Amino acid sequence: MSTSDVPAQVGDLPPLGRPANSALLQAGITSLAAVASLGRRELLAMHGIGPKAVRILEAAAAERGLTFAA
Repeated sequence: MSTSDVPAQVGDLPPLGRPANSALLQAGITSLAAVASLGRRELLAMHGIGPKAVRILEAAAAERGLTFAA
């Protein structure tokens, strides 16, 4: 899947860059709950997800009362 085929927003995830969305889709992750079940290290290990995307995801999760796994 090329990044040009990736939607700008996936599921209930906040808007992220296409590379981050592509990485999450390839891992089968389409919800904040699924993201929160991962840890920062697991997210950062995905090609296409950087510190900025993790900060955006953490903030969105916190707004919904979700916390990232340790």
